[in-house]
Amino acid sequence: MLQNILNFVLQKSCPLCNRSSSQLLCLDCQQRLSCDRYLDSTQFWQGQPKVFAWGHYANTLKRAIATMKYEQHPELAIPLGEGLARSWLQSSLCREKLVIVPVPLHRDRLKQRGFNQAELIARSFCQVTGDRLLTQELQRVRATEALFNLSASQRERVVADVFVVREQFRPTVPVLLIDDIYTTGATVRSCIQAFHRQRIRVLGVAVVARTPPNRASP
Repeated sequence: MLQNILNFVLQKSCPLCNRSSSQLLCLDCQQRLSCDRYLDSTQFWQGQPKVFAWGHYANTLKRAIATMKYEQHPELAIPLGEGLARSWLQSSLCREKLVIVPVPLHRDRLKQRGFNQAELIARSFCQVTGDRLLTQELQRVRATEALFNLSASQRERVVADVFVVREQFRPTVPVLLIDDIYTTGATVRSCIQAFHRQRIRVLGVAVVARTPPNRASP
């Protein structure tokens, strides 16, 4: 009885629907997130770059990412990163140890937002997988305009040579990039090119959500 009372008193609102919940997300939103997952998260792993996507950028998953980034709910990176990690482990795509590197934000954007959502997702991911997280090896050295209104070719031009890898970085295992959303792939390709200039192997990128091919995220 005492535990039930404490649970009631400590209840907060679910950030996605504002219902009272003793957990970060209410049960209904947890179930809705599960409906947005891909049945086969490895379906994009054959392309270049190789992409592992946990779910569709739509419905509750889209709402969760937007709420995390634009409504100051960085704690949502925990269930998103954990869900991505569990799906990754179940896929058995890679049995070797990896170095996990989140796609970085430029320092101006980081200061404005207060956190890098890719880094928070990566931290949660690594807590499940046990992989090593490195957050300073890849840097975004030039601020860019918002990409969501740009075409695929425009995105490629904007993010060209935006990223650099720390010269001392010489991993003995492959790099797996982590990001929240995959759209045209321009940002990921620019990251991979920066690693390849240093002769560093990149396995691919794992993302929470992917937009339908040939469609940019709003």
